[in-house]
Amino acid sequence: VQLQASGGGLVQPGGSLRLACAASGFTSNDYLISFFRQAPGKGRDWVSCFVVSDGRTEYDDAVKGRFTISRDNSKNTVYLQMNNLKAEDTAVYICGADPGNICHHDVDYWGKGTQVTVSS
Repeated sequence: VQLQASGGGLVQPGGSLRLACAASGFTSNDYLISFFRQAPGKGRDWVSCFVVSDGRTEYDDAVKGRFTISRDNSKNTVYLQMNNLKAEDTAVYICGADPGNICHHDVDYWGKGTQVTVSS
């Protein structure tokens, strides 16, 4: 399984960014994609997940209502649309994948992180 993350950058508070996580190597749709983030000096936090088999989504309370996770089936890519970004959203964002359909706060497969910086 390989995961390719992209889409980070620098944005002003209140702005938007979209992260992408392209997954390859799964032989069926029985898996999920999760995004995590790690702020400087802090531990890794789970942010959101997308269950590929049934389209179910889950969000951490800190991002609910501001972030939206979705999937482009034709590209095998999951997107995390991040709106109304705040300084506290600054972190390295990492996508991960896990077999099955239960959103755990840990995964079996990890992609590389992408930096998101929210600053004026």
